[in-house]
Amino acid sequence: MAENARITTPFGATSTAAEVIAGIDLTGRRVIVTGGASGIGVETARALAGAGAAVTLAVRNLEAGERTAADVIATTGNKQVLVAPLDLADQASVASFVAGWEGPLHILVNNAGVMASPETRTPEGWELQFATNHLGHFALTRGLHPALAAAGGARVVSVSSAAHLRSPVVFEDIHFRQRPYDPWAAYGQSKTANVLFGVEGTRQWADDGITINALMPGGIRTNLQRYVDEAELERLRAQSGAAAPSWKSVEAGAATSVLVATSSLLDGIGGRYFEDCNEAGLNQPGTRNGVAAYAVDPELAARLWQVSVETLAG
Repeated sequence: MAENARITTPFGATSTAAEVIAGIDLTGRRVIVTGGASGIGVETARALAGAGAAVTLAVRNLEAGERTAADVIATTGNKQVLVAPLDLADQASVASFVAGWEGPLHILVNNAGVMASPETRTPEGWELQFATNHLGHFALTRGLHPALAAAGGARVVSVSSAAHLRSPVVFEDIHFRQRPYDPWAAYGQSKTANVLFGVEGTRQWADDGITINALMPGGIRTNLQRYVDEAELERLRAQSGAAAPSWKSVEAGAATSVLVATSSLLDGIGGRYFEDCNEAGLNQPGTRNGVAAYAVDPELAARLWQVSVETLAG
């Protein structure tokens, strides 16, 4: 990261998605937001639709998706808000979504995720958080590669987390077959994978004009924390010595995603990690911000890409 000037913007931790996108016209652009029916996905979709984009909400729960679409249409006046089924833990669902997509894709926001779930495995035997947060999005993005390439200058937004600081990708035992299952280590590993994906994907697809950047949205109380109660959060804070987070509003939580998706400051730039609407530096020991060196390591990124291709190939 040292040789690249870090990107700074006029925005910060309290900026909202609406503030970040003010003045940007996305008319004629096509966007997909995974997990667009809950949490920051809703406000990400609303901001992009408000700027004139045609937005597809890729969601597991179609009823929630339809409610969200109606709400976004009502608040933005943009009728180009569609809903399509997508279960990232189900590779057949991912393949079906990809097969159903026609035409160019300008922005893909890989926003959906599961956090700190009890030990669960997909039919393939993959650990659920890695399967959903990384492998599902990896398969989706690779499947949509022709559509992204056709758009010219397409952007992929990879929603990661400061929890990536909890664990690198443990290549020797990604799916917790040998080591005891730890929900937070599993989540952290999957969020590291989200950052590494941007590093290698940007390198691989540079000639197609596709860039992938990762981000930490901030602490926001959403359905993502359905497996995490306040007592668990207190235990984690005590363990890490961290202060209680200052929760962001959902509108502020969506801001960094929207900035990474739309800001002209990021034209042609990928493989970076953003937090509070600015590019983050390397994490310093004892702190909970910045990006871990292992999450932006090009060799680890290339290794993860290869492992992911092989895993999906069965």
